Amino acid sequence: MIDYDLKKIRAVVFDVDGVLSAETITLSAEGEPLRTVNIKDGYAIQLACKRGLRVAVITGGNTAAVRKRYEGLGVEDIYMGAGVKLVAYEELLGKYSLTDEEVMYVGDDIPDYEVMSRVGCACCPKDACEEVKSVSRYVSDRIGGHGVGRDVIEQVLRAQGLWMSDRKAFGW
Repeated sequence: MIDYDLKKIRAVVFDVDGVLSAETITLSAEGEPLRTVNIKDGYAIQLACKRGLRVAVITGGNTAAVRKRYEGLGVEDIYMGAGVKLVAYEELLGKYSLTDEEVMYVGDDIPDYEVMSRVGCACCPKDACEEVKSVSRYVSDRIGGHGVGRDVIEQVLRAQGLWMSDRKAFGW
């Protein structure tokens, strides 16, 4: 259970590699990284978007497949090739007049640490690096790419009374 007042959360921001996809990436013959995705993460993300929760992605990666996947789920704010994630995070705050306390960030490695140290509710998968775990309010019992997104979004939506609250929950 996440130790935070989840009713405050207006935005959930995800890293991709090691959080929404497994930390091991297959490379195509052309050198393109191929990622796996979790279907239950996808369901939770699209439902959160329908419910008005702001969902964003901030990733150092830069592939068309990642953009296509998350846009298809309703994610409007996708920051690709984010070398310093704090820059993208601050842009997101300004765009929606968010405060740090209204944001949950889910990351797993050193590039996420700076943002995770600022947000109100930092979360990570159980296979995150120790530095990230040390600043997380919640360490999921899931490893990256295996339902971490569903875990945290479901907890937020339940706390806000938006999980399975009407017919929108039963479709894509």
